[in-house]
Amino acid sequence: MQRSSLTRFAWLSIAAAITTILLKSGAYLLTGSVGLLSDAVESVVNLLGGLMALWMLTIAARPADESHLYGHSKAEYFASGVEGFLILIASVSIAFAAIQRLIHPQDLEKVGWGLVVSVAASVINFIVARILLKAGKNNNSITLEADSAHLMTDVWTSIGVILAVFVVSISHWRIIDPIIALIVAANIIWTGVQLLSRSVSGLMDIALPSSEQKEIDEILNKYRQVGIEFHALLTRQSAARKFISVHILVPGKMSVHDGHHIAENFEHDILDLFGNAVVITHLEPIDDEISSHDIHLDRVKVGKEAGSKPAKDESV
Repeated sequence: MQRSSLTRFAWLSIAAAITTILLKSGAYLLTGSVGLLSDAVESVVNLLGGLMALWMLTIAARPADESHLYGHSKAEYFASGVEGFLILIASVSIAFAAIQRLIHPQDLEKVGWGLVVSVAASVINFIVARILLKAGKNNNSITLEADSAHLMTDVWTSIGVILAVFVVSISHWRIIDPIIALIVAANIIWTGVQLLSRSVSGLMDIALPSSEQKEIDEILNKYRQVGIEFHALLTRQSAARKFISVHILVPGKMSVHDGHHIAENFEHDILDLFGNAVVITHLEPIDDEISSHDIHLDRVKVGKEAGSKPAKDESV
């Protein structure tokens, strides 16, 4: 699927957010429940997150240019980061409203209609969240996955709020409503922190997860069985794209032609595994001592400190 087509899922998220804002606001006006008010506030954050997702997905879909030679895929991290920040802001406002209600308790009204409206909003969020999650997984989009996670948080907190309103209506324990709202705020904070953490990790070029590195190692082992070795493997995740670089060590007597074919075959194996990836390989003779001079993570720094330079070939 073309990256530009992912924006339609952002539009779906925006439409769902607008619908649930109207429904949950209506539920709050009917019942006076601060828990339902907190639910409505979170839907406002969903709307802002959906708008940010639309913007960043549009940018991320742009092709590479002279100023961005590796493309614009990292823009997706800004969407999930901003959404995480908005979630934290929403949690503060929810907690403030809940504390005010703890100090000044209030009876709930028209609970039946309020619950019906809130359940309808939760069903909409659940359906849209599942659609976004599937699209995010299939297209490796952190933006859609973040939007889905936020909507699912909304669903679970809505369930908690609905239960609280129901309990208050039959027990008349008014304190339950603001307590549930505070729990909702805490849950939202946790979601926001997770989104911010994942966004920062992506912007800091975090390595591929261990499960995917294990898959790479399985491919390396296939070549090791025929006498090919590897070192200096580096990986990083950039939103939808994966970057893998590695040095391939071949027998010194092997021709450039044969060594190049091994590198090409390896690159195609990685691309078959990950699809949208950038694979960079470097051929080295396995029996040359200087092949081990650049295996460190910080190669430029180590190389300068060691002063290691390849021996000059006088025949050239």
